[in-house]
Amino acid sequence: MFEKDKLEELKKEKKEWEEGSLKKVLDKFAERKDEFMSISDAPIERLYTPEEVEGLDYSEKIGYPGQFPFTRGVQPTMYRGKLWTMRQYAGFGSAEDTNKRYKYLLDQGQTGLSVAFDLPTQMGYDSDHQMALGEVGKCGVSISSLKDMETLFDGIPLDKVSTSMTINSTAAILLAMYIAVAGKQGVPPDKITGTIQNDLLKEYIARGTYIFPPAPSMRIVTDIFDYCSKNVPRWNTISISGYHIREAGSTAAQELAFTLANGMTYVDSAIKKGLDVDKFAPRLSFFFNSHNDFFEEIAKFRAARRIWAKIMAEKFGAKNPKSMMLRFHTQTAGCSLTAQQPYNNIIRTTLEALSAVLGGTQSLHTNSMDEAFALPSEESVKVALRTQQVIGFESGVANTIDPLAGSYFIEALTDKIEKEVLEYFDQIEALGGVLAALERGFFHKEIANASYRYQKEVEAAEKIVVGVNKFTTGEETQMNLLKVDPGVQKKQEDQIKALKEERDNKKVEELLGGIRQAAKGDDNLIPYITEAVKEYATLGEICDVLRDVFGEYKEQTVF
Repeated sequence: MFEKDKLEELKKEKKEWEEGSLKKVLDKFAERKDEFMSISDAPIERLYTPEEVEGLDYSEKIGYPGQFPFTRGVQPTMYRGKLWTMRQYAGFGSAEDTNKRYKYLLDQGQTGLSVAFDLPTQMGYDSDHQMALGEVGKCGVSISSLKDMETLFDGIPLDKVSTSMTINSTAAILLAMYIAVAGKQGVPPDKITGTIQNDLLKEYIARGTYIFPPAPSMRIVTDIFDYCSKNVPRWNTISISGYHIREAGSTAAQELAFTLANGMTYVDSAIKKGLDVDKFAPRLSFFFNSHNDFFEEIAKFRAARRIWAKIMAEKFGAKNPKSMMLRFHTQTAGCSLTAQQPYNNIIRTTLEALSAVLGGTQSLHTNSMDEAFALPSEESVKVALRTQQVIGFESGVANTIDPLAGSYFIEALTDKIEKEVLEYFDQIEALGGVLAALERGFFHKEIANASYRYQKEVEAAEKIVVGVNKFTTGEETQMNLLKVDPGVQKKQEDQIKALKEERDNKKVEELLGGIRQAAKGDDNLIPYITEAVKEYATLGEICDVLRDVFGEYKEQTVF
């Protein structure tokens, strides 16, 4: 990319600058630190010049938007054609409560829905189960049956709104309910758009809302790939998630490496099942965290696209360019939010959102300032949405594509992250792949070590967190926090009881028996689950059948 003679001249000029102007200043005034590091503890040089990217091949490494290797973005026009989807994650209490919040957000200019489910729903328990006690509606909306889902999307046209659902172990059931609700609105499956997270591997690595062991979980994931490729072609069948890996304490490179390794495992599993890579791969999507280190995050997103494009083309032989595109949703870092001086969280979120946009995200959720305390209030979620709107409509950053491309620092950092990710791939492969590495506790150890190192640095004030270990005031900020109605549990219990009295229980038992037989065999489970939810079989009833056949996963203890 640079002429050799010119590079030698630049290196000479840089050395003269270091021995002249720079040395004179350093002799009088020391720099703020002996060593500057990214939030992931990667060393940051004082100055980046063409020397740091002298081997960079523009066509091979950077290229053009919408073309392999997609470093500069997956669409030729990016935000000049359409802004990212502004998709605020929301869900609390009953379906009725959350429906009101969705309508409020859509009225405020949100362009897509993102559903947060409560813990019982994620873990496969109905609201009246003893394991659900005290958790109904607390960290998301409570969904036990199709009736709840009908209420959740009442008055919201599913042919006009894209919906993302953060759901994993019970993803097949919630997807079946969504398809059924759309059908009741007169919207056929091939017209609905959205995403289910459906990423079980990261549950074992970082999050913990798993139900079944890895093998049957992988089967359900690939059943969804197969079913949707034939019946729900515009639906993103998985959102391979690094977000929770980063929230658990990983570095940027670990987040990317472990997420993409999981992605390869899903693709490999689907191909082994006989699926055509170019039929299902275009509907794969990813979900990343946007943390505090502004430039490191931008470089991470650019590296992610380049690495995935090469993986799909070279490892899996994909021919369709859409199979090689890494499309991703971003959420600002929940772990960066502080209870101390919570208004600072607005500033943190703004910078994190901006880095996601400059990194080329397809959709974005901005966290609310009060989420270190509780689920966000209506006022704080409006501020979070307005943050995206100001970036999109006022800042000018969406007027040109990949505006930081060619920056010596950004390109060097992108290359560095790519190199670290590839080194992790080698380690995972040497252990026998993702599942073998998981059994040996590799991911847990790597994340725990990174998290421990970061926490020590914060406690030693080596890394500054404003309002926590520096610029503290000792004052408490009073906030108007959202409180979930404690009566939600009883209300949900009553609704389930009424549902079971009204529905055709004999028909439900027959359909649950069909799911049992399909689970014991190798039929695709999704059609059986879809028929059962239409007859108002509950989420808990379906999961109980699958638990009986597949068993439950017990986490391995690793020291």
